[in-house]
Amino acid sequence: MNAAWPIVALGGLAFAFAAFSVVIAAFTGPKRFNRAKVAAYECGIEPTPQPIGGGRFPVKYYLVAMMFIIFDIELVFLYPWAVAFDQLGLFGFIAMMLFLINLIVPYLYEWRRGGLEWD
Repeated sequence: MNAAWPIVALGGLAFAFAAFSVVIAAFTGPKRFNRAKVAAYECGIEPTPQPIGGGRFPVKYYLVAMMFIIFDIELVFLYPWAVAFDQLGLFGFIAMMLFLINLIVPYLYEWRRGGLEWD
């Protein structure tokens, strides 16, 4: 028996569930549209009108988003590395140190731009 069959079956099951959920929601969901449903949602506060060309976001918004992505990438790679640390040996240690050195650059950028200061 092919070793990839369970993976293909699980992928097909996931796709079928997603397709079923989208189709059934169109039939069973409420169909009452009003101004509040089509308005932009801004964390529970009243939406502010934007200029025609779009508004300018403060740099702080992008710094926080960048810090979130940096932490996510770091966690995705550090957790499995820590679990398999004994089997990886010196090569795994050196590879992770090179990865962490690459992450120091965005951290320093964040620090210099004031992304770590919460005022």
